[in-house]
Amino acid sequence: MPVRVQREYAASPPAAPPHPGTGEGETRVPEAETAETEAGAAGAETGEPGTARQPETVRSAGGALTLLVIEDDPTGAISVPEILDSASAGLPGAPRERIRVRTARNLTEAERLLTDDVHCILLDLALLPAGQDARESREISGAPGPEVDGASGTGGAGGPGDGGEAAPGPHELDMLRRVLRLAPRHPVLALTDGADAERTAEAVRLGAQDYLFRDELNGRTLSRAIRYAVERKRADLAQRQLTESRLRAQENARLERGLLPTPLLEGSELRFAARYRPGRSRALLGGDFYDTVRTADGTVHAMIGDVCGHGPDEAALGVELRIAWRALTFAGLCGDELLGTLQKVLEHERASEEIFATLCTVDISPDGRSAGVCLAGHPSPLFVAGGAGGGGGGGGGTPRLLPYDDGGLALGLVPNARWPRRQVALGRAWSLLMYTDGLIEGRVGEGRRRLGQEGITDIVARRMAQGARGESLLDATMEDVRRLNGEELTDDVAVMLLARG
Repeated sequence: MPVRVQREYAASPPAAPPHPGTGEGETRVPEAETAETEAGAAGAETGEPGTARQPETVRSAGGALTLLVIEDDPTGAISVPEILDSASAGLPGAPRERIRVRTARNLTEAERLLTDDVHCILLDLALLPAGQDARESREISGAPGPEVDGASGTGGAGGPGDGGEAAPGPHELDMLRRVLRLAPRHPVLALTDGADAERTAEAVRLGAQDYLFRDELNGRTLSRAIRYAVERKRADLAQRQLTESRLRAQENARLERGLLPTPLLEGSELRFAARYRPGRSRALLGGDFYDTVRTADGTVHAMIGDVCGHGPDEAALGVELRIAWRALTFAGLCGDELLGTLQKVLEHERASEEIFATLCTVDISPDGRSAGVCLAGHPSPLFVAGGAGGGGGGGGGTPRLLPYDDGGLALGLVPNARWPRRQVALGRAWSLLMYTDGLIEGRVGEGRRRLGQEGITDIVARRMAQGARGESLLDATMEDVRRLNGEELTDDVAVMLLARG
């Protein structure tokens, strides 16, 4: 059976002679298919949303295809629909391939017809004549204009005597560059004559999937080239996505080293455990960060924070705040003075004034029996008397939230804000669970109810009653939160556990 095609124009074309047996100027197609194609063309003209879907990748060439031909051939010497119509004519058992053809006479028409259901573009490299289009091409590409011979008054790219045709050279490739910029995710075939093999090779080097010679063009060659170009572009895009995925993984590793460092607790009797789980909606890390260091006087300083938003900018800001916190801590700052300095860092480094960060700092005395706590818009830590650190036996007490009534605002909200430092007694054996809000913002079941701080307190109490301690307590808690949410949590989650005794 013949290849079924339909030709579309950005503007109404001249009347075509009747097709034998149809009385129409186009190859017969089913009525439903014609309506679908006309709707696509209307969407191209009006720009109405929903008429074309943004493709993630180039679709497979196994089904119906749409070809956009960009050429201006007033003699009608090249008729792509007729060429395609003869591709499998007379071949018994040939597949009922469908290739619909849209024709644009210039780049403006091509842009209107280039909806997302177009699978391939056929560009005639001889499209640009001398005149307005050529001037536009030079303006966009930055190429110099043709020099005029003072004696003859003729130019090097289409003066009198050459029929107004552009000389083979940069103009044709300028047109190709413009098409590639217009349709970076579509495969492009370059159509040219066979006199300049160097120019065709350059077209492929610039990004065309293949080239076709005008004098060798036939239905089978064109049909095969279209399908090959579609599959090759699909493979190229898949390879590019794989490369981008690997780069994101490498970026994740670099960000993770900056956001989630190794604690500096040499000489301390405290035990440390931490977990981080990225949210399901991104490949990149968010702005959650934590750190723990021991200073020369024996005080252990712990911090956990969260920059609002997600993405590389927020993650980078989180790294900056963590590094600044560590440097300021070793310089002897703590409490309100330290947080005030961190706010200045945030105000100078954030990309927008709407960016803020929450923070919780805990300064544990050298004897480990008391601590100073500062909250800057951050959830209060969970305290367990008796220990949940996993150092062996010993039952823990009932988990409870540390007081948060004296907490201050998040960093970056109000200039010259203050952050009170509250002293709390810890005792001989204890555990302290610090976390970001991703842990408590998960849902409980299918309703709208959030887990909240009371919910996380109940989970920790239940798991401790079952004997979970240290890292096993963190793993079990995060798994319970995920299970109650019904799926992976939307936001990033960072959890840190310090224990003594």
